[in-house]
Amino acid sequence: MKKIFFLIVLLSISFLSACGEEKEELHVYNWGDYIDESVLDEFEDEYNVDVIYETFPTNEEMYVKIKQGGTSYDVAFPSDYMIEKMIKEDLLYKIDTDNIKNYSNISDRFKNLDFDPNNKYSVPYMWGTVGILYNKEMVDEEVNSWDILWDEKYEGEILMIDSQRDSFAVALKKLGYSLNTTDEKELEEAKEELINQKDLVLAYVGDEGKDMMVREEAALSVQWSGDAIYLMEENENLEYVVPKEGSNLWYDNMVIPKTSENKELAEEFIDFMSRKDIALKNTEYIGYSTPNEKAKEELPKELQESKVAYPTEEEVEKSEVFLDPGEFLKVYDKLWTEVKASN
Repeated sequence: MKKIFFLIVLLSISFLSACGEEKEELHVYNWGDYIDESVLDEFEDEYNVDVIYETFPTNEEMYVKIKQGGTSYDVAFPSDYMIEKMIKEDLLYKIDTDNIKNYSNISDRFKNLDFDPNNKYSVPYMWGTVGILYNKEMVDEEVNSWDILWDEKYEGEILMIDSQRDSFAVALKKLGYSLNTTDEKELEEAKEELINQKDLVLAYVGDEGKDMMVREEAALSVQWSGDAIYLMEENENLEYVVPKEGSNLWYDNMVIPKTSENKELAEEFIDFMSRKDIALKNTEYIGYSTPNEKAKEELPKELQESKVAYPTEEEVEKSEVFLDPGEFLKVYDKLWTEVKASN
């Protein structure tokens, strides 16, 4: 009888132990509203893991948090110039693309780019442009230049992005300069342009600017192309254009920070995200342009042919990708502080 009793106890302990067994955790750090969160549930179910998901508003905030340590992010989604910076500072693991079976789904035009030659550290996620989103019922002229954001006619109806690189890019392109300039004279000119514009600006915004445009609280907004597609669906009066002076062409990729405690699981997640059906769900949900050729082929024809989602070669050629300014970023920081502090 004692043997049977002890056997029952041991079996009970084993059962309770199995029930209480902790799952592996994957810590994901992404931009806000930049994924169909149902795919996270799918990943959890398929791999029997828990996904701990957090978001950031800017590349800079993401960088600082990873640089400072004390976190355990396994996968992050930085942009081109920030990937370049993180590679230089040895903050990223190399990715073994042999473990990314769906890597072949990604178009070659998004591989081997300057910020990560040979894609040793990153796998493409989304891409697009920055342009002007405007309400055609509130703007009664052709929108084709950054100049319109300095038109006094639209005082109090202009939204700018609350980001130093993006705001300076607008001013620099308006002046005919490179958005990667390290010429302090050109940057001083751009600073003065932004200060002169400030009285016309309703607000410097983040995600809240999207709702403001849908509610027609502003006439013009500097906007990312993917958000523009979604907002144009929400309000038929909205249109998007890449100005004739050119703009920012950007790429967001998936990386594995050295804060990761499970590189193998991180690579499995990146492979999962590169799967055709998952990439399709994400691009349909957030509206941004996918580098995943197999997923793009499954999109509705009108979206595949959309110049907002998939700009012309001319628009691509006249636009620039942000580069990491290195130590020169301190100059941008100083000038941006002066812009924000100006009356």
